[in-house]
Amino acid sequence: MSIEAVIFDFGGVFTASPFTGIHAWHESKGLDPLQGVRVVFGPYDQDTDHPWHQLERGEIALMAAAEQIKAVAAEEGLDIELSEMFGSMGGSGVRTDMVDKAIEIRRAGYRTGLITNNIKEFSDGWRAMIPVDDMFEVIVDSSAVGIRKPDPRIYQMCLDQLGVAAERSVFLDDAPGNIAAAEALGITGILVEDDHAPAMAELDRLLAES
Repeated sequence: MSIEAVIFDFGGVFTASPFTGIHAWHESKGLDPLQGVRVVFGPYDQDTDHPWHQLERGEIALMAAAEQIKAVAAEEGLDIELSEMFGSMGGSGVRTDMVDKAIEIRRAGYRTGLITNNIKEFSDGWRAMIPVDDMFEVIVDSSAVGIRKPDPRIYQMCLDQLGVAAERSVFLDDAPGNIAAAEALGITGILVEDDHAPAMAELDRLLAES
């Protein structure tokens, strides 16, 4: 089956994974990073009523989510200020080679899209980090559409807007649960890790073979 579309995540693909920075931040504070990530983000491979999930669906504002998460953390003996932790999520900046790859793919005639779990308050910020208009035909932001990965509807929404079948699409993301959800629909998934070079090589291989 030939590939017609490549769909990207934002954080963890065009930047270092936010979870890598958050792990390091917890360790610098002498906190258990696994406990901290669970408290702040909930079960990230699921879509629940956790405050962070509500935030990414645009159901509550950032300050409300921060207050709720601080309360949840306090119940587990943790003192977590989201405003301080956010500084660790950006990594070392934009991966320019991945940005160039997205532009190259679009110019080569492939359909391109972005599906990001994000929050309304950060919308202008992340969009300013990359040349979105040169990279993507379709952008699906969870906080704008009220659906977040791994809900299958958000993938289908992007596919429908691109006009491409799942089986003719590739999806890159740094969260295994998001990849599994995409693959369940028939999309070919590529997991992007801290060393993102293997993911780029796998993308090149798939496109060359299609």
